[in-house]
Amino acid sequence: MGDGKNPSPVSPVRPWPEGVAGTPAAIVIEQALGRDRLSHSLLLHGDDFDILSSTACAIADRLLNPPGTRAPVPAERNGDCLAVRPTGKSRQITVEAVRSLIARVQLSSGGGGRKVAILHEAERMNGPAANILLKTLEEPPAHTTLILLTTHPYALLPTIRSRVLHFRFPGALAAVSAAGWPAWIADYQAWMGRVAGGIAGRRRVADEIMAVYGLLTRFGMILEQASDEELARRKESLQPGLEEDEWVAMEAGLAHGIRTRLFVEIENATRVFAAARLKEGDLPAARAFTGVVDRLEHVTGLLRVNFNENAALEDFLLMSLRSWAGVGAGRK
Repeated sequence: MGDGKNPSPVSPVRPWPEGVAGTPAAIVIEQALGRDRLSHSLLLHGDDFDILSSTACAIADRLLNPPGTRAPVPAERNGDCLAVRPTGKSRQITVEAVRSLIARVQLSSGGGGRKVAILHEAERMNGPAANILLKTLEEPPAHTTLILLTTHPYALLPTIRSRVLHFRFPGALAAVSAAGWPAWIADYQAWMGRVAGGIAGRRRVADEIMAVYGLLTRFGMILEQASDEELARRKESLQPGLEEDEWVAMEAGLAHGIRTRLFVEIENATRVFAAARLKEGDLPAARAFTGVVDRLEHVTGLLRVNFNENAALEDFLLMSLRSWAGVGAGRK
């Protein structure tokens, strides 16, 4: 408690995200902030972009609202916290966007203190934009901290990676909570069980193929619903004034992130199903599982280059049908 003469420092606006507080990276950053020795250029990378974004805002809050700040302002609403995101259907960070960011950080702070610039999905910079940023990293503006966020750090220029301080924040991808998804996973596992138990006759084969397309249709509906809900949630926390092409890119990025998480959960469900079979000494199931997971990893990789998620899932399920059906046939 304060004594009236020396009021207690005001706590930062935003706590560290769950799972980040107490990690070695957070401790190092806190210590550097306490000594006013934090690097002018940071690269935050990991598997979960939401964690990276929330961590960047937590760092910005601490930089822009140092202890003793009487009226702290959250990073999203602070005029000294600038952000650049990919824009357009191609989801690129352009030369113009980087130049505009650099011009803005070189202006004096509105509060006479620091400035923070956050580059979301920094790997989406095109070549010219990355080269312009590189020059800024070589001669950083005074009292400015640049924070680059990426889930693909090695997609950045090696010269950029060498000029920033790296912090990795690992963590499992958040589960998708869309209505209908737990039922989808349960039906998918039940489908694997039926097929692996053996299917004989054209009617049974046709039924299981129809089940594949039923799963496909429901998957598309769940992805659309989950993307809409996540976008609505993001709109509540983002600062106003985003351009239309930024919204387009954000929608595409959200859909990409959610479908990746859905495919991760499909892989986990496949592992759970196969594990039960393996405990029973089902060696054909072990071979089928290896092939199925290899195929899932392949189509998930295709999603990173904007391969259609329905085509990817169709490819995977039909291949799974052949693999698991082979398990059933091998028992006869």
